[in-house]
Amino acid sequence: MEEQAMLARDLVLRVCAGATEFDPQWVGAGGKVTTPFVVPRDRNLIRGIVAAGRAMGVDRLLVCRTRAEFSYDPVTEVPLDTGTLIDLIRGWGPEPTDFLVCVEDFSAAVLVAASELTVAAGPADFVREIVGPDIPRARADFAVRAREGNRPELVRAAQQHHCAEPGARHSRLPRGPGPDLAERLTRRVERARGRIPGPVRFLRGLRGTWCWLMFGTLLLAPLAVPALGVALPALVLTFWLLFQLALLARSRTVSFATLLRVSALGALLMWPTALLSALVSGALGLDVQHVFSQTYVAVTVEELGKLAPLLVLALLARRRLRRLAAVDFLLLAAAAGAGFQLAEQLLNGVALFVPADTGTGAGQQGGGLFLTVGSATGAASAVFSGHAVVTGLIGATLGLAVVGRRYGGWLWLLPVLATALVFLEHLQANARAAGARLDPVSTFVYGVFGGGALTPWLLLLALVFAVAMDYRLIAAAAETTPPLPGRAPLPGLRRWAHGRSVAMRVRIPADIAPLFRRIALSWVDLPVTFATALTTVVHEFATATMAAKQGPGALCDALRFLRWRRANAMGEARSRGKSWRRYPSQEELDHDARDLARRIGLAGTGGVVVAAAALLATAGPGSGSAPDLGPGGVPAYAVRAVELFYGWAAQADTAATVWTALTGLAVLSLLTMGNAVPHAHPRMGEFLRSPTANTGAVLGMLAPGQVGYALLGFAGMALPRRVNRLISR
Repeated sequence: MEEQAMLARDLVLRVCAGATEFDPQWVGAGGKVTTPFVVPRDRNLIRGIVAAGRAMGVDRLLVCRTRAEFSYDPVTEVPLDTGTLIDLIRGWGPEPTDFLVCVEDFSAAVLVAASELTVAAGPADFVREIVGPDIPRARADFAVRAREGNRPELVRAAQQHHCAEPGARHSRLPRGPGPDLAERLTRRVERARGRIPGPVRFLRGLRGTWCWLMFGTLLLAPLAVPALGVALPALVLTFWLLFQLALLARSRTVSFATLLRVSALGALLMWPTALLSALVSGALGLDVQHVFSQTYVAVTVEELGKLAPLLVLALLARRRLRRLAAVDFLLLAAAAGAGFQLAEQLLNGVALFVPADTGTGAGQQGGGLFLTVGSATGAASAVFSGHAVVTGLIGATLGLAVVGRRYGGWLWLLPVLATALVFLEHLQANARAAGARLDPVSTFVYGVFGGGALTPWLLLLALVFAVAMDYRLIAAAAETTPPLPGRAPLPGLRRWAHGRSVAMRVRIPADIAPLFRRIALSWVDLPVTFATALTTVVHEFATATMAAKQGPGALCDALRFLRWRRANAMGEARSRGKSWRRYPSQEELDHDARDLARRIGLAGTGGVVVAAAALLATAGPGSGSAPDLGPGGVPAYAVRAVELFYGWAAQADTAATVWTALTGLAVLSLLTMGNAVPHAHPRMGEFLRSPTANTGAVLGMLAPGQVGYALLGFAGMALPRRVNRLISR
């Protein structure tokens, strides 16, 4: 607070729209969580307010009365002590009055009415200390009480804070948009699991058998056609690259199986992309081998074609597109690029295969197994980071701009800069492979950005910021998002981050230029953003670890719940109060949250905390090996790869053609089937009694892409008992 005592009217005008209502503009700024509730004005309420102040990392609170007759009273600074705050309220006299308790930087406040109505608003950590960890349940209980009691002030508060929809009393559920095609198909599959479990088990076992047969095909194909030996290593590296990105992208809402299907779509898009590139070159009167076709035409068409899966998602699942996190755009774009690069490397590797005994095998560009890059092009070593990395960088910046639009339109500069950088890198690689050089300006700009060496690190930097942004938005959607079981770990880190933010916010002058003020506030909020992301990641990891201790079934259910919870939170945060499509429904998500808490032994934590119990009681790819074509190298040019493969296929015999077709079918099958989190698991007792009867169930949950889930589940059962204490009640 300023040296000159602040008057009550100054504080009330900043936060409130009236004596018993918060200002809607203040509530909507900064992603605040609001929860009205009915509570007697007693010591328990004051304890909850003091605990909320401690959660914000502050050592004092601002208190004043909100009625007009007290407008010229000074605001009182109160330390975080229950007795001191109670003595202040008693000093106002025996007559109950409306009063406001606010944090020093006005980021959180509690409005206590003379009646039993109380409203808490601010960050989720602040509100949870007052109403309990389950904020959606507290809001739903208040809406029920407002409807049943038929008290105008409660009904108005419920509607104002979106606990209940305006309209008739019988209007319980808001009308929202209908399901899209993807949701309808998913619902049909879910109903089939319950209505016809026998045929579903048979199909699940058939899928597992087919995937293992396809895996065996990839093992046997090189024995018949040595050139096909490139398929399995390239496919494994594709899995590995996407797994690395999915593991780091902890805020993702798309499944790993979806990423692999998108990569299969990216591989299939190589043929139409090559055809379109050839058509554009023909329309310009150029041969496909012309340097202009290999550079400007090919790079433009390919970079646009690799983003086509995002357009397909917008057509088939537009509701799902509105629930995507910022990091999901990165993953989907990287998956499409990984599939494109997989197809390009397979065609080049098969068509240009050189037996190992000739001593002229291809060299592979170094870079280890972390975000493996493409092959170097010639002696100049113009490094191309690979289609997965460069397309993922464009997707990452696009996700930051789309999801972070509340931070300003300047974020749309990021996709423009990323596209320019990717275009130059791809252009430089193809130009060197074609034996040409770019103009001096493009070469200079390309060198400033590290000559392609910095692109993977820029992708990782964008991934970190995307994850932090996603978790900050998820925390702001706590009004409708079921809480994670137990208390959040590392509470001291969150208190420090909030306290530092409050202390620095009050020092930022209000009369400086708006641009400088926004920059300063963004810098002040950065520790809160990263602390929220880190603690949430640790909380989710601890939840999954405790679920793994209960067996593979609990682990898989926990993984699905965590992903669905993030998706619904992102949908709520991105909707900004507009109608949007939930999947799964709020009731299903609440049921899954309670079931998960029960299975890991934290069922009691879904209610309210002890302090608030009395309050509610009354109410690259990796590149594989590619042969050296001499000084030019292998360009990232889809038309060239397709032409080389067609030339090889025209000279191949019937057996080689058949094995090649089987290899392509195997690659697509392993990318599109048997990679999802298993839904059904054989019971150990039934398996011991009749092992052969559970063969189909085992095959259904142990397809090649699902072995990892089973290994994690069985490894979790071997964990020590102390992992059950990773999360406290």
